[in-house]
Amino acid sequence: MVQADVLWRPEDDYKVKQTLEEGVIYRPDILTVIDTVIDSLSGELRELNLDIHDHPELKYEERYAHDAYTSFLEKHGFEVTRHHLLETAWVATYTHGRGGHVLGVNSEMDALPGIGHACGHNLIGISGVAVACAAKAAMEQLNIDGKVILLGTPAEEGGFGKVKLWERGAYKEMDVCLMCHPAPGPIHSISLSSCLAVIRLEIEYSGHTAHAGLSPWEGKNALDAAVLAYTNIALLRQQIKPTHRVHGIIEGNNWAPNIIPDNSKMYYYIRAPTTVEAEETLKRVVPCFEAAALATGTKVKVTRGSTGNELVQNKALGDELSDVVRKKYGVIDYEYGISGASTDFGNVSYLMPGLHPGFSIPTVLGGGNHTRAFTDSARSQAAHDACLVVSKALAHVGMRAITDGGFLQQVKDAFEEQKNNRT
Repeated sequence: MVQADVLWRPEDDYKVKQTLEEGVIYRPDILTVIDTVIDSLSGELRELNLDIHDHPELKYEERYAHDAYTSFLEKHGFEVTRHHLLETAWVATYTHGRGGHVLGVNSEMDALPGIGHACGHNLIGISGVAVACAAKAAMEQLNIDGKVILLGTPAEEGGFGKVKLWERGAYKEMDVCLMCHPAPGPIHSISLSSCLAVIRLEIEYSGHTAHAGLSPWEGKNALDAAVLAYTNIALLRQQIKPTHRVHGIIEGNNWAPNIIPDNSKMYYYIRAPTTVEAEETLKRVVPCFEAAALATGTKVKVTRGSTGNELVQNKALGDELSDVVRKKYGVIDYEYGISGASTDFGNVSYLMPGLHPGFSIPTVLGGGNHTRAFTDSARSQAAHDACLVVSKALAHVGMRAITDGGFLQQVKDAFEEQKNNRT
């Protein structure tokens, strides 16, 4: 349970740093380059951050962001491919030397309907840029063979952009893939929590119109069916686990108070800590829709949409992130982040070694992700600074993955072990 009194608030003095752990880290020469480069780019990244924030675009409509990111990366020496596999996707690559391993990074771009960047994808986008620029500089300055691939991924908010890119081969070269996500949390914290698996449903009820005053008995009310299904699910929630979520909305076409509605449509999400658990809850949810049709004499069509897997934080990558954060930047937690949300990166983490930490930014009471207040929070200087901190830590992890063969093997072994242990 999130405790409001431990969350980072805008009035907190974030310049006061917490006590760090002592100890050595892997290749401090690499981290010195990473820190220096990201600090030097802060001003440019801040301009890019605000530019994206000021031009919110919905899933698969991220044309302004596409052009802004690709122009920035071309200016910084990356080989850029626009409209990569999807209209608003893009890829920026840098290769040094011959051979070597490949670091993958994701930058998200899309915003939310009506409330803009209320999930902070402006920060996620610039974090990917920061990680890629830092990795490129380390390769150049320290003569490290390898490749970095920064993938601009559209439509995280319900469009499964990363899944479509995976299916088209966008991730096939990468040895690991990294990204991050802002959320409420304790000050200076970086979270290695997972997230929830999600199954998306579309439900359509078909009935028969009638005059609502003159002859309502001639109608079959599709809106009644949706309301009844909504109520059924509300009651079902009493008997599902507290870690599961079932939620949705009702829509309709050409409704009027004096007409019995002959149509309604519902969109529902079923979430649980694992994909297997979500499938089990699905079996209990679908009869709620079917029973409503039976009771109202309407017809129902339940269409299953995409399934999002829970986030699998690669243990070896996560341990390395924890080590560098605790010794250089802040604290690690396993509770906050996006633990109650879902992401299409979960599907990527099912298929290859990945790491997707959350990072805290200052938020007001009641102003978490997907609120207008979070849109404002994602624009703050403190949020920008926190984003660069997690980007430094991610760049360190990524550089270890492509420079330390023994560590990369641990990453691959951890991926296989976690895959075999899924329930």
